[in-house]
Amino acid sequence: MSRAPATPATSLLRERGVPFEVRLYSYLDHGGTERAARELNVDEHAVIKTLVFEDEAKRPFLVLMHGDMEVSLKELARAAKVKTASPCAPDAAQRHTGYQVGGISPFGVRKRLPVYVQKSIFNLPSILINAGRRGALAEMDPRYLRELLPVIEVEAARETAR
Repeated sequence: MSRAPATPATSLLRERGVPFEVRLYSYLDHGGTERAARELNVDEHAVIKTLVFEDEAKRPFLVLMHGDMEVSLKELARAAKVKTASPCAPDAAQRHTGYQVGGISPFGVRKRLPVYVQKSIFNLPSILINAGRRGALAEMDPRYLRELLPVIEVEAARETAR
């Protein structure tokens, strides 16, 4: 394990005995997973975004998606059994999770939230997911998502329009 920044996410991972390595990169606003993948010389598909969404009643939930994919709002709403699903405003996302946008981890969030995970993430040998701070990703086996989080597996990925 490399020396990880002290965040609620890394504290939880250590406390639960999860083997992980923190990979640091120079964060840039709107650089996204593409920048992280390029700097760390990894496949962007293995860099997992943690997104905060809300339903029509403003109930928040997390979505974990491949960095090179987008979330199909229609498929997500269907899987979540809600009328609509839309991204939270940055201030609401921070209020719900305790993390800054760009540094949101699914681990150690302020409120216990449902976590919708793109099914194909579990097919990867390892993932890089936010460690609770901008510019810090935790590289780990994706099986720990199931062990630590209240995950609901979904098929909500669609190709990114770039």
